[in-house]
Amino acid sequence: MWRARRALDSGDLAGARALVGPLLDRFGGVTLVRKVAAEVLYASGDPLSAASIFEQVAKKLPKDRAVVVGLVASYAALNRAGDAQRSAALLPDEIDVRLALAWSELVAIGGDRERGARLVDEVAADPELARSRERIAMHKVLEAIAARDDRDLVRSKLRDAGPHAGSVRPADRAFLGYLGGVALREAGMVDDARAAFAHAMDTEPASIGAALARRELANLGSR
Repeated sequence: MWRARRALDSGDLAGARALVGPLLDRFGGVTLVRKVAAEVLYASGDPLSAASIFEQVAKKLPKDRAVVVGLVASYAALNRAGDAQRSAALLPDEIDVRLALAWSELVAIGGDRERGARLVDEVAADPELARSRERIAMHKVLEAIAARDDRDLVRSKLRDAGPHAGSVRPADRAFLGYLGGVALREAGMVDDARAAFAHAMDTEPASIGAALARRELANLGSR
């Protein structure tokens, strides 16, 4: 488990996934094993399996931050806004839960865009936001998605995210690139969105960001 966690934290998604498979086979009933496995599965682009395992873990650890964030993010990735809302209610004041829920509300099918925009505005005042470059970058890109009716503002927010996104791990950059592609697509800049999705896929091909970018690029088709 330590090796799997170390691989995940270092960005070695393939290595982490190779380690958690046997762990699940042999010790799948152990809550901590399930938790690490779910985190690895989500990070490596399998939100469906991750959500299933996170649900099992949440029954034992309903107030665990990583578990609740993982649940909300997995459901956001699966376009299941209602399940994301239900999961977020376990830790509604946790900043990473709120960011994941804002993503779901703004992007997932069935999401409440107005609620998502309010969440983005509210998180701006949270002092925990400034403690993480990943959080700052994600918040800026979510602001860009919320500003979809103003192309200049969308581009401005994406530029603001750039310095923060440039210093995070490749997997995180791929996810931010996916979100940036969504912001561009929502603003009607389809060619730019395609380029952003393609870049996210190249940044860390085995990551959740690349998997989501691949899906969105396919959905754009010949638009």
